[in-house]
Amino acid sequence: MQKLFIKLALVSTCMLAGLAAAAEIVVVVNPKNPATRMFSEQASQFFLGKSTMFVPLDQAEKSQIRADFYQRLAGKDISQVKAAWAKIIFTGKGVMPAELHSTAEVKKAIANDINAIGYIEKSAVDDSVKVILTLP
Repeated sequence: MQKLFIKLALVSTCMLAGLAAAAEIVVVVNPKNPATRMFSEQASQFFLGKSTMFVPLDQAEKSQIRADFYQRLAGKDISQVKAAWAKIIFTGKGVMPAELHSTAEVKKAIANDINAIGYIEKSAVDDSVKVILTLP
């Protein structure tokens, strides 16, 4: 009986971890920013250094949301993203996005900069940000 309980607890924990990893991620801007909608291809240009129209903000380097974001947005893992940015920095064509350490920091930075663009969990959206893209 105890072994069955332990197995059920492990299965439940794994299922919850899978649900957490599958959380929706949204790309957000300042509510006063005129952008209303964006496609993944457009957003990837800002986060991968191909356009400077927006000021991209990254989540913490080792965070799960950052890994999930780049995988969903551009099909790239963190090492591929770092390599792409290394080329841009080496050629002097750009600087990496500022790294913030929490969703709250991303929302605060976006609220203070009309040109900032970031990504957060959909569940964290409030009136301090405007969603312009939802990633599955």
